[in-house]
Amino acid sequence: MNRDADNPAAPRYWLMKSEPEAFSIDDLKRKRREPWDGVRNYQARNFMRDGMHPGDRVFFYHSNCTTPGIVGIAEVATDAYPDPSQFDPASKYFDPASTRGQPRWMLVDVKFVRKLKRTISLDELKDHDALLAMPLLRKGNRLSVMPVGAAEWAYILDLE
Repeated sequence: MNRDADNPAAPRYWLMKSEPEAFSIDDLKRKRREPWDGVRNYQARNFMRDGMHPGDRVFFYHSNCTTPGIVGIAEVATDAYPDPSQFDPASKYFDPASTRGQPRWMLVDVKFVRKLKRTISLDELKDHDALLAMPLLRKGNRLSVMPVGAAEWAYILDLE
């Protein structure tokens, strides 16, 4: 993953996407802490289940909107645990093949840290050669949860 090999206790860095109409950085600011539910992609689930730990930092990214981009910073608040929406037949995230004994879908809680001073747009991120290896910028990548390298994290913060 993206843990510092010389310091395994160092935080990892992530990017999590949300459509602002569904859940925005302002929603997280208002609620302060929220479960990141509804992830139904195995690779994104594995990042949450196997890679995320409390204290890891997260770029909050608004997707599927007029100006997609990084709008804030959150922090992973919990280790992964079963997403309760998979068990609720009334939920759009219900998974009839998932059981409480063997849940398929996991989530972490994230807590608000701060909004960025400005949106760092997807188009702007693409203009920086130092960021071109990021999963976010790879053609066809539609993951809602992905790792960010420590150098990429620092570089993006310097763009603010």
